[in-house]
Amino acid sequence: MSPRQNNRQKAGKAASIYDVARESGVSVFTVSAVVNNKSHVGKKLRERVEEAIRKLKYRPNLIARSLAKQRTHTIGMIVPDIANPFFPMVVRGAEDAAQKHGYNLLLCNSDDSLDKEEQAIEVLLSKRVDGILLTKAAEDFRPPLRQMIKEAGVPFVLVMRTYPKLTKDAVITDDYQGAYDAVCHLARAGRRRIGLISGPLKVSNAMARWQGFHDALKAKGLPFEKELMVEGDYRIESGFRAGHALLSHRPDGVYVANHLMTVGLLRAAEEMGLTCPDDFGLVSFDDYPWLGVFRPKLTTVELPKHQLGSEAAELLIARMSGSRQKAVVRKLQPELRIRESCGFALHVSKAQAEERSANN
Repeated sequence: MSPRQNNRQKAGKAASIYDVARESGVSVFTVSAVVNNKSHVGKKLRERVEEAIRKLKYRPNLIARSLAKQRTHTIGMIVPDIANPFFPMVVRGAEDAAQKHGYNLLLCNSDDSLDKEEQAIEVLLSKRVDGILLTKAAEDFRPPLRQMIKEAGVPFVLVMRTYPKLTKDAVITDDYQGAYDAVCHLARAGRRRIGLISGPLKVSNAMARWQGFHDALKAKGLPFEKELMVEGDYRIESGFRAGHALLSHRPDGVYVANHLMTVGLLRAAEEMGLTCPDDFGLVSFDDYPWLGVFRPKLTTVELPKHQLGSEAAELLIARMSGSRQKAVVRKLQPELRIRESCGFALHVSKAQAEERSANN
């Protein structure tokens, strides 16, 4: 190491690209090519430069590089409720994919509020993120924000909810099919008056789940009773209020459109002295490792959360890299996980007892 480099290190100053060039005996342009992963640098030369980088603990000036390239290597992500246990794994999937491609993730929480969502987008655009992943709140953007988005030219990919006025690129789950499967299973368990606690019907995935519920009733020849459908907002308190309203009409089956509202429903059932699956069968959306401690064990529609975030980030990165592929909506398939809460075993036992009684 040269005296100048030695003095720099002793003084606690960070090594520069010039120090790395001197240490490895190459030009600054070669060091830059290695740092930026250019393919024209030979293997032996690259290894020499990388060894110097490690030895000097060189860290590229990412801010200067981003200004020169007009890129910050950051992705913004806006979710409606980070306290909802559904979203951390979605965010993790997006972050894993982003880091694989050399991007960092900035996370914002909108509380499903249009005002907070618009503020978050303004902040992310001001920080010059290269792209944004968005789970859209209800209602349309206001004209000033639409103009800001247009001028920024930053690509968006929607996650879980569609909003074609912004972009048609989206990665979602097949919420219609998940709801359809849930209600059909309740019907197979002998439930005939099936109720729904839905999400806010102004957002696309809640509407898809409502439609799947409605069509499954029709397919199974079961009645749609208006009083057995209550709209919630994907939070525990709305599930509690909806649970009291719905269970007062004594449905024998309930499909709840997310896990947090299911917690609220079960709290309401306990207050009303009702038990599951004796008084009503239950299917919930979302599955988690801790559900094994619930009694009865919940039948759920599992959604591929990590895959959802990962594929959304991959699509966004492709757009940021200049992909002109036609707009895509990727729809990931849910999985019905059958456990105890529908009372299917009770239904079978009852049918067998009736059959024995009839034969006697």
